[in-house]
Amino acid sequence: MMSDWIEIGTLIDIPKSGARVVRRQEGDIAVFRTAEDKVFALRDKCPHKGGQLSQGIVLGDRVACPLHDWKIGLENGVALAPDSGCAASFPIKMQGETILLSLTPNDGCANS
Repeated sequence: MMSDWIEIGTLIDIPKSGARVVRRQEGDIAVFRTAEDKVFALRDKCPHKGGQLSQGIVLGDRVACPLHDWKIGLENGVALAPDSGCAASFPIKMQGETILLSLTPNDGCANS
């Protein structure tokens, strides 16, 4: 459904290996840009202790939680072993340099 997608800015609005936050009443969403200009979106809440993932360090295709250094995969929100848990991920699509975010979480850990 097209109304599910919102425009959140352009690629240049997010620093390489950084994030920006989309504030939502249902919970904030962190939108990440990798050094390779890939864009991903996760619930801005680590599954461990609720740390703001948007404040973490992006390393390749994962983000390190700023509280306890848990590594969370950007593609699916799953914590890397030996840790376990999941932060809900959200679909992203690009229209040129414009970033569109779906407000419907991907299946998996949507309730996270």
